[in-house]
Amino acid sequence: MAKNRKKHNSFQESTREEDRQDKIEMQGTVIDALPGTWFKVKANNGLDVLCTLSGKMRQNHIHILPNDNVTIEVSPYDTTRGRIMWRM
Repeated sequence: MAKNRKKHNSFQESTREEDRQDKIEMQGTVIDALPGTWFKVKANNGLDVLCTLSGKMRQNHIHILPNDNVTIEVSPYDTTRGRIMWRM
């Protein structure tokens, strides 16, 4: 008896966030905490990025305050918005 297995479609693109390869990670400092878990972050390369919390940080109730050093993830298509991935 053969097991029923799903056929893998090689043309189907993965849409899960951790599978995407087009991300830029940067270090920065939180400048301002805005309403709705939005933060202004000054990246080390001089960019001002409007960031929100990543899912795991929101899930684990990690608090972010101004002057915290963070690692952010930015899309190469829109470098003005990103996600806070890690607080240092």
